[in-house]
Amino acid sequence: MRIEGLYLKDFRNYETLELVSDKNITFLIGDNAQGKTNILESIFLLATGRSHRTNNDQELISWGKSFFTVKAKFFRMGSEHTLEIRYAEQPKKKVILLDGIENKLREILGQITTVFFSPEDLWLVKGMPALRRRFLDLEISQINPAYYRYLQQYARIISQRNNTLRLIREKRENESMLDIWDIQLVDIGEKIINKRMDAIKKLSMLARLMHRKITDGKEELSIQYKSQSEYLKNPGQVKEIMAQNLKNNRQQDIARANTSVGPHRDDLLLNVNGYDLRVFGSQGQQRTGVLALKLAELEYMKSETGEYPLLLLDDVLSELDGERRRYLVETIKDRVQTFITTTGTDKLDVPFEKIDVVYVKNGHIRRE
Repeated sequence: MRIEGLYLKDFRNYETLELVSDKNITFLIGDNAQGKTNILESIFLLATGRSHRTNNDQELISWGKSFFTVKAKFFRMGSEHTLEIRYAEQPKKKVILLDGIENKLREILGQITTVFFSPEDLWLVKGMPALRRRFLDLEISQINPAYYRYLQQYARIISQRNNTLRLIREKRENESMLDIWDIQLVDIGEKIINKRMDAIKKLSMLARLMHRKITDGKEELSIQYKSQSEYLKNPGQVKEIMAQNLKNNRQQDIARANTSVGPHRDDLLLNVNGYDLRVFGSQGQQRTGVLALKLAELEYMKSETGEYPLLLLDDVLSELDGERRRYLVETIKDRVQTFITTTGTDKLDVPFEKIDVVYVKNGHIRRE
């Protein structure tokens, strides 16, 4: 997977941008608020159809403009393609073009694959379960578009079931109406859970190996799928156990007008040497755990698709000490096309001739 040309029009603070490079590592240098992260955001948008910073596409349009265009020329499995996303404010419409042909988002997922790593990713350890579920769901969706469709279906089912619970609580609907949504919930929920557990099994093995190397074998990282249900102990009976739990919790769900069972309640648990990294890990251990997880992402996506994804590093090097930086660079060099933002060149231990150095200032780029 390689991007050889990136083109922006009226995107964030870029009136126009053309970034072309044949180097494996592109180093984006500039002060804060100059537009470095906006370049990474545009690549992430092409890969996933959404920004990593906002759910509102209008916020991506340059001030005073009415639309934006993001386009890339990329190579996937040796074949050249173009992917373009246009968004217009009036009427609100997003158009996605693959090789000039309009496609839906679910049809272009996996064309460009990325791993995004920023200082905020420490919240993968310290933050709420929803952040870890989002991380896992995005990872799987990029390599399995069918999974993305399952998530969409599941979100609609949960919304409808919660609305039905509210109507039942208000005595405006019969309780038997829940049976319809419960059947659909366990059917799609089982598919989501099975995909997640398979992904975690592979990611955990890879992250364990990465973590051993980073810590010189002194620490052992494990990742587990965490659920309030018992189906993890009986993976062949996910549907049956979920259906029974929904039945057991029905009155509680009606009282709260909220669904308490299903993959939308599950979590990931990261342990180091058997201890919960979120509760007992130092900041250094948490950073090492996240770094190992991100590097495991690269290998997992490579094993599933046959190619390394793009790696987007947003001001991460300043958060890592020298040893972790060296390990990161040693892992990605000559293998993974990487875009790195930073405020200076002293944080990258790579020979200068091997990288493309691009200076970013106020929505413009230059090379020296």
